[in-house]
Amino acid sequence: MRIELDASKDAKENASAYFEKAKKAKERLKGAEEALLQSKKELEALEKEEKSEEGKEKKEEYKIKRKKEWYEQFRFFFTPSGKLVIGGRSAKQNDLIYSKYLEEDDLFFHADIQGAPAVILKGGKGSGTEEVQEGTDAGARDGRAGDGASDEEKMLTAQFAASYSSAWKVGVAAVDVYAVGKKQLSKHASGGFVGKGGFAIEGEREWFRKTPLGVKVFVREGAPFAVPERMQVKEKAVSLEVGGKDEKMKAAKKIAKLLSCELDELMQLLPSGGMRVVWGG
Repeated sequence: MRIELDASKDAKENASAYFEKAKKAKERLKGAEEALLQSKKELEALEKEEKSEEGKEKKEEYKIKRKKEWYEQFRFFFTPSGKLVIGGRSAKQNDLIYSKYLEEDDLFFHADIQGAPAVILKGGKGSGTEEVQEGTDAGARDGRAGDGASDEEKMLTAQFAASYSSAWKVGVAAVDVYAVGKKQLSKHASGGFVGKGGFAIEGEREWFRKTPLGVKVFVREGAPFAVPERMQVKEKAVSLEVGGKDEKMKAAKKIAKLLSCELDELMQLLPSGGMRVVWGG
């Protein structure tokens, strides 16, 4: 190591000068280290922000790319055999379902109570309007009416119609539900035009007496779904029973925690009124 000395200074002065140089160099090094650390933090923050933005862009891109099916604007589910069931969320949607989506081979379901959704079982119409007697196990009979729905599919649709009616809000455990064909429905009655969300019905109705209310919620491919409680699903599910102490928001929070899904999506699936959340239904 080579050290240069100032000949005009004595040893003590030269030592003092080198000490000052070393001190300044140390301070510069400390400043450089602090600047390096700060730069590192800023770089990490930038990388984190870029990853967050990238994830957000991918999520938004996914949302843009995913085209929703027409029936997703309504309440809906598919029967085990693949038949689509849709129900209105409002009087306006009830009219829309009737005017645009009800076809000749469909069955129209409605709970026999003021304040109920218009529900359609697509391709469900069969020949005849046999009344389902109270206490009859529809699942035990697998006869089909023409090419229409099975008795079990009709019972599932009836429970769906019952569960999203005002019966749940007032705490009624069961309600009568009926089904009719398209030709039996009209927006005109003898007294004049029927109001928004209402319908005039003619002819015999197929009755589903004392249909119990009940909804089952499960997650499939990351999205929550709601089906009639009597329907079997392969996924772990949460059953909702009418008359519990949990209001809609509280129940949704419980279910979101149990099923690890979005609260907002759940709120759109649940009926209005008090309920009891039962895990593993």
